[in-house]
Amino acid sequence: MSLLIGCPAATEWHENRVAVTPEVVGRLGRAGLDVVVEAGAGQEAGFPDETYVASGARIAERPEVFAQADILAVIHRPDFRRLRPGQIVIGLLRPDDAPEELADVTALSFEGLPRTLSRAQSMDVLTSQANVAGYKAAVLAADTFGGFFPMMMTAAGTVRPAKVLVLGGGVAGLQAMGTARRLGALVTGYDVREAAQTDIASTGAAVLDLGVSASGEGGYARALTAEEEAVQQRAMVDAIRGFDVVITTAQVPGHRPPELVSAQALAGMAAGSVVVDLGAGPLGGNVAGSVPDGRTVTENGVVVLGAGDLPAQVARAASSAWARNVTALLEYLIHDGSVVLDPDDEITAGLLVHPKETVS
Repeated sequence: MSLLIGCPAATEWHENRVAVTPEVVGRLGRAGLDVVVEAGAGQEAGFPDETYVASGARIAERPEVFAQADILAVIHRPDFRRLRPGQIVIGLLRPDDAPEELADVTALSFEGLPRTLSRAQSMDVLTSQANVAGYKAAVLAADTFGGFFPMMMTAAGTVRPAKVLVLGGGVAGLQAMGTARRLGALVTGYDVREAAQTDIASTGAAVLDLGVSASGEGGYARALTAEEEAVQQRAMVDAIRGFDVVITTAQVPGHRPPELVSAQALAGMAAGSVVVDLGAGPLGGNVAGSVPDGRTVTENGVVVLGAGDLPAQVARAASSAWARNVTALLEYLIHDGSVVLDPDDEITAGLLVHPKETVS
């Protein structure tokens, strides 16, 4: 008997993504999984119910999906009261937030995936969604900015290209740099990690040097000392005033993100400048005064966009990438018709919120 994977609709007001798309149903079937999708779950992402049926999935109402599925593929943590003991739940589950709610299920949380392992890259939801976010951040900034991104030759004269600064040389930052350059802007990137500066330069962007390095273990940035943070902030205030657009990309899942653009830095920018904060969320943001999913305008006319949930605004592409990540994970875990969870395996150990060994 095949395992059944269920895909319920996301219920958050801002969420348009879906964790399983029609294109992966065949792959899941070859891995030994039948697929049931909640009615309307893919509608906002551009996947109507009939496309799932045509690919071989079954459509059901929400209670049936939760009651019957052996595995649930979700975007965010679902209502734990609907979960059945023994179910496998896969998604961004906020494992540090009330872990007792997941005590009776096998919770596989993408936040814990060891992202530096090459064999885990095809499963890496955080990376795939960061790519989408970086792309959308550049497009959103160009749409909001009152001038042109590229240099324009017009009958009224030449218009200079926009100057864009991207803070963060991770996946989202590099994608934002590349997209802004393709739109014709003059792009500069910044990261406190020395290794990331090579990646920034590879996009064709200039590299901003503020005299502070904070390279840490595993390719991640270490926390700055108070003295280093003060030096960085002073240098950032001076640097930012020369840019038309700033995009910040420092997200820390489950923790408050670092403030990269202070109120003083915003006060030094020209009216009409745009700041896009990809770190904005309930715990704070990279930009002083940014509001999650909100637009604010400073007293000196700088537009600040709190944009921590941009992948949900590119729902079709983001869902397709997410579904491929989920499928790659399940192909890795399923052996002879069972999901085998080996706590000695680095990928499994990183994902598991509560260790269990084998689920059939």
